[in-house]
Amino acid sequence: MCKDISKTFGSMVFSDVVMKEKLPKDIYKSLQQTMKTGSDLDINVANMVAIAMKDWALEKGATHYTHWFQPLTGITAEKHDSFISPQGDGRVIMEFSGKELIKGEPDASSFPSGGLRATFEARGYTAWDPTSYAFVKEGTLCIPTAFCSYNGEALDNKTPLLHSMETINDQALRILRLFGNTTANRVLSTVGPEQEYFLIDKKLYDQRKDLMFTGRTLFGAKPPKGQELEDHYFGALKTRVSAFMKELNEELWKLGVLAKTEHNEVAPAQHELAPIFTTTNIATDHNQLTMEMMKKVADRHGLACLLHEKPFDGVNGSGKHNNWSLSTDTGINLLEPGLSPHENSQFLLFFAAVIKAIDEYQDLMRITVASAGNDHRLGANEAPPAIVSIFVGDDLDCIFKSIDEGTKYDGMKQGTIEIGVHVLPNFIKDTTDRNRTSPFAFTGNKFEFRMPGSSQSISGPNVVINAIVAEELKKFADILENAEDFTAATNTLICKTLQDHRRIVFNGDGYSEEWQIEAKRRGLSNLRSTVDALPHFIDEKNIKLFTEHNIFTESEMHSRYEIMLESYSKILRIEALTMIEIAKKEIIPAVSRYVAKLCSTAVSVKDLGLDLQCAAEVSFINKLSKLNDEAYEYVNDLKETIDKTAQFHDDALALAVYYKESVIPAMDRLRAVADLMEENTCTEYWPHPTYGDLLFKI
Repeated sequence: MCKDISKTFGSMVFSDVVMKEKLPKDIYKSLQQTMKTGSDLDINVANMVAIAMKDWALEKGATHYTHWFQPLTGITAEKHDSFISPQGDGRVIMEFSGKELIKGEPDASSFPSGGLRATFEARGYTAWDPTSYAFVKEGTLCIPTAFCSYNGEALDNKTPLLHSMETINDQALRILRLFGNTTANRVLSTVGPEQEYFLIDKKLYDQRKDLMFTGRTLFGAKPPKGQELEDHYFGALKTRVSAFMKELNEELWKLGVLAKTEHNEVAPAQHELAPIFTTTNIATDHNQLTMEMMKKVADRHGLACLLHEKPFDGVNGSGKHNNWSLSTDTGINLLEPGLSPHENSQFLLFFAAVIKAIDEYQDLMRITVASAGNDHRLGANEAPPAIVSIFVGDDLDCIFKSIDEGTKYDGMKQGTIEIGVHVLPNFIKDTTDRNRTSPFAFTGNKFEFRMPGSSQSISGPNVVINAIVAEELKKFADILENAEDFTAATNTLICKTLQDHRRIVFNGDGYSEEWQIEAKRRGLSNLRSTVDALPHFIDEKNIKLFTEHNIFTESEMHSRYEIMLESYSKILRIEALTMIEIAKKEIIPAVSRYVAKLCSTAVSVKDLGLDLQCAAEVSFINKLSKLNDEAYEYVNDLKETIDKTAQFHDDALALAVYYKESVIPAMDRLRAVADLMEENTCTEYWPHPTYGDLLFKI
């Protein structure tokens, strides 16, 4: 472990401190202007930055550089080039130019494009994102970039995110100017993504094809003990886990990732890491690095890190809590209520914009977390339901109620918690409780979006939040900029917005059946599955939103819709084929061997002439033989069901619907039988580690 964290932190990052030290003053100033305002980068500046960046990277042991980008696979991509440049006398020198810094040319035909690129159309470009710092990772200088096709279509997660940050900056500044704020030059969306994950023994992981191929267990009977005792949550860290977390922190700190909090989560073998807030594009980069480092560090400790949303049936799955807020470059949090939120009209206006945005774009909020993996998790009494709602807490709810009813708000008194033990101090309690069942909860000065899955990029959710809030701020600014009496118009706008969109506010139990009924009565959408949600992505209102704010073109939206549908079907196909292979090659033969052993034992006992019925053996033989026959039948049914997908080769939505309605039920039938066989098969015959092994042997 590093002795001096302050010196280690960011040591592998070409940060502002490093740039100020390495660059001439005029070059540094020009680069800062580009980073802060988004102005074009001069090639001469780029050349000087490239030389300094290369020299610094060489000092850190780098031999190669790569344009580090985020294609629509959900993970990052890299193509490494060395710094070497041949000389006429057979020697080499280390070179890196501004042109190489600014632009790269990876193959664009082998990444998901949703029809934007044909197989033969290979050229694509990566473009340096100077707002996100370069870093050295494993001997390579990594340069964060955007990724686009030869024709300029965005093929990545970063480009729309940067567009969304620009648009919310523009619209938020319009509002601030109306309130007389002339000092703020930028409004930044900020994020702190809490990352949940599982750690299991790598040797056990290597014995499970389902974990290796799909990231989750496709078979597995429940162990005698799960999370019922709630003894793992915040419990003392096991020795191997603690060692893993220490090294993970060190690696992340070197890369400038603000890893702050770590603890055991609810499910056995489940944990969480939470960082400090930073700007959204950097937070997105850092979260991708965090997931990558989790897997690499785990491997070095003989562990496997599982980032699937539901790796184990019957215990909690893993999410990614996206804590989102808005701040000015002068350090003001625009979602900070202050001591008198009912009198803080600027706060109330921004808050009203968020409420209106979430209500009007419930479908987009659900779509942004839609995946085959997350369908297992949402609404399973461990994560928010698929119904989108907002928790605001008692204090703000009372304010909204007084606005709605036109009554005076007297304010809630800040209470004191008295524990009752003299040696323990009393302390001021928060004005509101927390609600872990809410999809979108206000938690003091930020919103916690709890629906994203643990494996997904946070880019998608933040693109949507930025875009929809920017849209509402734009509408507000259009009204208020033309108002004769700004104060009166602002008060009227806040009141009307909160009255019109109060239906989206819900402070109760999101898991309850009563909420399902109440949400329907309120007219809230309930898009239960990915297949139900995705078609709404290309609804007319959503296309209008993204195209008008220059975040996506219409063709880019249709391409992403196709990619999301294809990904859903491909994931389920891989899972189904994996189930078939495991059942045919491992489970059914293993049970047959155990039945044969039982038969041999029964015959041997009877050959001894003893007056024994071998009731246990006979019972297991009958039960397991029938179950094995059922499993064989369900394997064939699943194979036939998969074979029928060929008829939908030209209709991505119909194929996804078929997987949901036909393939998943066939998979469930096979699993149910296999899990029953596991419960009745001798441990030494069962072909792979059980849930008890995976969750508790670490």
